[in-house]
Amino acid sequence: MQTPIDLAFLAHCADPDNAPLHARFLERLMDGELQLLLETVPEGDRAEPRIFDLEEGRFVLAFDSSERMAGFVEGPAPCLEMSGRRLVRMLAGQGVGIGLNLGVAPSSTLLPAETLDWMAEMAAQPVTEAELAASGIASPGVLPPDLLASLDAKLAIMADRIGEAHLVEARFDNGSTGLLLVLVGVPAASRDGIAAAISETLQFAGLPDTGLDVTFPEDGSAALVRIRQVSVRVELPTPAAPPAAVGTAPGTDPDRPPILR
Repeated sequence: MQTPIDLAFLAHCADPDNAPLHARFLERLMDGELQLLLETVPEGDRAEPRIFDLEEGRFVLAFDSSERMAGFVEGPAPCLEMSGRRLVRMLAGQGVGIGLNLGVAPSSTLLPAETLDWMAEMAAQPVTEAELAASGIASPGVLPPDLLASLDAKLAIMADRIGEAHLVEARFDNGSTGLLLVLVGVPAASRDGIAAAISETLQFAGLPDTGLDVTFPEDGSAALVRIRQVSVRVELPTPAAPPAAVGTAPGTDPDRPPILR
């Protein structure tokens, strides 16, 4: 079965000079859950990735499924599961790239250290969290198709933490106007991460100057009533039930990322 990373990579390979398709592949990598091959079983909060010295540089190996990793190493091996976003941020500036899905997977490729540095820089660009004024909310005009497609894909990934998503045009205190993404029902602990993910979407889609802000109003607020009347609503998929808890492993606690030695 082809994974979202496979599909994005194949689309890029079909049109290698298409920069947005390449960026979309990198964004799907950031969004995905990866298995990082380790030298040994993690101890406490420390993990030692297995690093390979190749002609193209130094690389860790990561796979988007445990089956693919087991197929490459021909058996069980110590590994650490983490998001591609976290792995990229940890490796940025270290002079180490990622060997992704090496073997027979459609997305088998080498991502050099320079690419990871660029990805980390793109992900670091913030999106502003705006304060709402009910009188400053209006229906948006014609929305860029690339923006809608990118937001649909990103919000679908985070649907388990979002109750509703709306796009409106907002008028701010300084008299300026711009697009506002309104996300309802988002837990407070998830808001910074979701705002960062939205920022990534704009950067990787080549839309850094779109002027999109994000806000997290409380359900039942007066502003939200007006928003629901005039917005373009982004439909979210029904999130899958979360897997049963199996204990805490290194890398699974977002507040305590593993230390890669």
